[in-house]
Amino acid sequence: MRLHKNLRSFIDTLRKEGDIVEISAPVDPHLELAEIHRRVIAEGGPALLFTNVKGSRFPVVTNLFGTSRRVDLAFGPRPEEIMKQIVSLTNKLMPPTPKSLWEERKLLRELLQTGTKAIPASRAPALECIQKPPRLTELPAITSWDEDGGPFITLPLVYTEHPVTKRHNLGMYRLQIYDDQTTGMHIQIHRGGGFHYHEAEKLNQPLPARVFIGGPPALIASAIAPVPEFLPELLLTSLILGKKLPVVKDQQGGYPYIAEADFTLSGIIPPHERRPEGPFGDHYGYYSLVHDFPVFRVDKVHHRKDAIYPATIVGKPKQEDYYLGEFLQRLLSPAFPLALPGVRDLWTYAETGFHPLAAAVVRESYSREALANAFSILGQGQLTLTKFLILIDQPTDLGNFAHLFEQVLERFDPETDLFVFANTAMDTLDYAGKRLNHGSKAVLLGTGKPVRQLPEKYQGPELPGIHHIEPYCKGALVLAGKTFEEDPELGQRLVKQFGDELKDWPFLFLVDDIRAAKGQTPFLWTVFTRFDPAQDIHARYDVIHHHPRYQLPILIDARMKPGYPKELFTHPEVDALVNRRWREYFPKGSF
Repeated sequence: MRLHKNLRSFIDTLRKEGDIVEISAPVDPHLELAEIHRRVIAEGGPALLFTNVKGSRFPVVTNLFGTSRRVDLAFGPRPEEIMKQIVSLTNKLMPPTPKSLWEERKLLRELLQTGTKAIPASRAPALECIQKPPRLTELPAITSWDEDGGPFITLPLVYTEHPVTKRHNLGMYRLQIYDDQTTGMHIQIHRGGGFHYHEAEKLNQPLPARVFIGGPPALIASAIAPVPEFLPELLLTSLILGKKLPVVKDQQGGYPYIAEADFTLSGIIPPHERRPEGPFGDHYGYYSLVHDFPVFRVDKVHHRKDAIYPATIVGKPKQEDYYLGEFLQRLLSPAFPLALPGVRDLWTYAETGFHPLAAAVVRESYSREALANAFSILGQGQLTLTKFLILIDQPTDLGNFAHLFEQVLERFDPETDLFVFANTAMDTLDYAGKRLNHGSKAVLLGTGKPVRQLPEKYQGPELPGIHHIEPYCKGALVLAGKTFEEDPELGQRLVKQFGDELKDWPFLFLVDDIRAAKGQTPFLWTVFTRFDPAQDIHARYDVIHHHPRYQLPILIDARMKPGYPKELFTHPEVDALVNRRWREYFPKGSF
C-alpha cells in the first residue's frame, strides 16, 4: 500500500477511490461548513474538500476519517501487523540469543527504520512560506456550533517538550483563535502537554510550543493515541508510516519542524497567564463550558505553498473520532500487556467519548486478581480518567457491549463486585461530577462461573413515575419517566420500594428518553455521559468492614441534571440555510 507522506498524498488516493467530493460553491466556515459535514458523515458519505471558503485563501478538507474504509485507506493493515510482531518479538528476545536475533532480522531491520531523520530546510515543503508577524485570522478556522465561543482550530498537533528531561509530547488540544497572534489552548493537566506546562510554570518559565496542522495522516493518529508512557508519539508516527519521519532542525535551537506539515504555528505558552476559553461543542455531544485556560502566543506561521487546512467537527457520536479511535485501539491493544501483564484485552468506548467507559478481559489466576488488574489499568496514562471500568475473565468481544454486559451480569456478585471511589479526577470534558476535573469512579467485576439466569422480558409491576420500560439486553432494564427536576429522588425511591420485585434485573438505568434502549450507540452515549458513580448509583446496602454490600438491583440515574451543559443541536437558521443551498454544494442532489 502507498504510504501517505503528507495530506495531499492521502487526498489524491481518495480522489482515485472516488471517496472525496470537491465543493466549489462559496461556504462560510461559521456554522455552515460544519452542518454540511455533519449531514454527510451521518450518511456515511465521502471526505469533503471545500475550495471556496469565505474569508480565507486556503481550501479546507474535512471528514478524512469518517468511515472505516477511509481509515484503512489512510493507514492500511501494516501498522497493526507490525505492532503484533513487536510484542511477539519482545517475548522471543527475552533473553536475546544469536539464533533468535538472526531469526527476527527482517523485523529488526524494519524497526531500525523508525524514528526521525533530519533533512535540510530547502527540502521541507512546510517551510516554503512564512508569516511574521502571523495572521491567524486568515486561517479558515471553523465555528461548529452556534454557542461556540468563536472559531477553533480543531486538528492542532501540539508539540511540547518537558522543560528538564526534554521528553516530547504530541497531543491534540483545541485552539480558540482570539486574534492574529493569540489563541486559547485547551491543554489539560491530565495529558502530556499539560504536564509539560505544569512543570514549566513551576520554574516560572514559558513553555515553547509548536503546533502542526496537516502533514502525514499518521501524525494526526499519533497525537490522539492513548499511547503507553514508554512510546513517544513521533516514534509511533514513524511506525505507522513504515519509515523515518522527516524533520528539520531549528537553527535557533527550538523544537524540530515536521517537514511535510501544511501549517506550523510557533510560539510560547506563558506561565501564570489564563484567559476564558469556550464554550465549545465537544465530542461528548454537549458544550464544554467557559473556563480559564492557558494562552498560546504565536510568533510566526509557516505554511506550504499548496497548503490545505484539515479540520474535524465533533459532536454526538458517531463522528470521525469514533473511527480513528477504533483503529488506534486495534493498533495499540497488543502493546498493553507489556505494561499490564494481567490484561488480555482492553477497549474504551467511542460512543461515550472514550473516558467515561472502558472494559477489559483480565487474568484471574487467584482470587481477586481482577481487582488488582483494575488498579493497574486505572494507573496508566489517559486510562486514569476512566469513569466506569468493567472487568471480565472470559474471552469476549468487548466491542459488543450488550453481549459483554450480559456475561458480566451472569457472574456479578453485588456484595463483593461493585466498587465506587469518590473524590477522584475526572475528564475535563465530563461535567457529571460536582466541579471541573473532579468526580468519581466505579469498577464492576464479572468473573468466574455464571451464578444466575438473566430475564429477557419485563413482567413486573407498574412503577410510579415511570412511563416506559424496555430491556437494553438480558438483565439490564431501561426506565424512562419523570425528569430529575420533577422528581430528583425517583431512583432512590424505586430501589427502596420495589427492590424485591426488581431484583431479577441486576442493573436498572433511569433515563429521560426510552430511545436510549434502542441500540449500543444511544444507550452508551445517554447513560455514561450523564452520571457520576458516587452521586448517581443507587441500591440497598449495608456496610461491613468499610465495604458496601449492595443488594440487587443496582440503579444508575442517567437523567440530565441541573448544571449539566446543553446537548448539541443545529441552529434552525443554519439548518434552513443548508437545506436551501444543498444543490449548490452537490449539483447532482447527492454526494
